[in-house]
Amino acid sequence: MRKIGCLGIIAALLVAVGLWVAHGWKGEGPAARPIAFTVPQGATLASAAARLEKAGAISSATRFRLQARVFGGGGSIKAGEYEIPAGASASQILSILQSGKALQRVVVIPEGLPSVMVRDTLMKADELTGDVAAPKEGSVLPDGYSYERGDTRAAVLARMQAAMTRYLAGAWKARKPASVVASPEQAIILASIVEKETGKPAERRTVAAVYSNRLRLGMPLQADPTVIYPITRGRPLGRRIRQSELRAKNGYNTYASAGLPVGPIANPGRLSIDAVLDPAPSKALYFVADGTGGHVFANTLAEHNANVKKWYAIRRARGEM
Repeated sequence: MRKIGCLGIIAALLVAVGLWVAHGWKGEGPAARPIAFTVPQGATLASAAARLEKAGAISSATRFRLQARVFGGGGSIKAGEYEIPAGASASQILSILQSGKALQRVVVIPEGLPSVMVRDTLMKADELTGDVAAPKEGSVLPDGYSYERGDTRAAVLARMQAAMTRYLAGAWKARKPASVVASPEQAIILASIVEKETGKPAERRTVAAVYSNRLRLGMPLQADPTVIYPITRGRPLGRRIRQSELRAKNGYNTYASAGLPVGPIANPGRLSIDAVLDPAPSKALYFVADGTGGHVFANTLAEHNANVKKWYAIRRARGEM
């Protein structure tokens, strides 16, 4: 009887231990909010469990280790930075750490951002390492770029530039006969002007047509952003352009000289590159703001002057003049 009683106690203890180990394996965990958790190279399950408990992701490091051995399938945890969701169970947490799917951060380069501000964006990006110089203007393809903690800014920038090289090569091969640019480099220069002149995607091909028509006729492009670029390197001017700046000859000012400027004035996006390589079938030579955030286009100077008068009337009604 005593032997049977001892066996019963042992069995009860084993059941209790089993229940303790199983508790919380699939149920909601204690994390009240998402937790960024890093597994260093060479970390053991024991060290990771202790840090998970300290971070509030699990309630017991000891139980988590036992659960991992009993239910974890024998897989090892992998180095990397992970996001532990709020309320994640021990089972979910172990799966995350065994997956190797590290947390991805994203740095976003908007269309038309000048290279000095590309550098600013990279320098402000969390968890990137190292310094980087402002890239060559027009060499970066605007987009969102993912990275992991500890990646270098130089490596991320290299991916941005490689993306531009690939996209421009494909777009150049697909260019249409109406395109006026003679090289991929000229395409980037003109696309950067189109990018800065309109924020409306639907207008880009027509703006590209205006500048293409002007280039064919030998007319100055007269693009305000090209006047601003040598003054600020693409940063906002913060004031109106001065008459002296409209007359300045510096390689960029398209009021003072006909033809394309000597280089890009920003990093153009895909739509602007496509627009200059396939401009709209338009004879327009002029455009001016229409008061809605877009532009109105004209084939003749007389039409353009009438449109300018309408724009001035809108500005006066708004108290801007």
